[in-house]
Amino acid sequence: MSALTNVALPITKATITVRVIKSFEYRTERSLVLHELDLQKTTVGELKNIAKQAVKSGPGWKAYRNVDLDTLKLYTKAHGAKTSNLIINLDHDDWILGDESKTLAEVGLENETEVSFFNREAYEKYRLNPEIRWDVSG
Repeated sequence: MSALTNVALPITKATITVRVIKSFEYRTERSLVLHELDLQKTTVGELKNIAKQAVKSGPGWKAYRNVDLDTLKLYTKAHGAKTSNLIINLDHDDWILGDESKTLAEVGLENETEVSFFNREAYEKYRLNPEIRWDVSG
């Protein structure tokens, strides 16, 4: 019997996917995969800084550099239920990782967890009117 992927690696060498969201309405997001992250030592604040630095300096992130990324929220854990909303789960505000001093393990992250990284003000605006838009200029 094979082990579940969320426990296949120790929490000191976890792989986490950060879904960097540019636009909720247009469903614009790009995934940043982080390998060998120590969930027992890395804090929520440090994860934000790691992701911000990757967006700031990494190739292919230019379109995301003008977004004020300030909030992390759990999207899904490996083998867990996924939301029907393809850009972000609008329920479970308790999944917002608000305490930047807590370690990722303390807030429940495991190997192969996905978290969303976005602008909180844009998120709150989208929650009030969660409609999808399409670019018809094309």
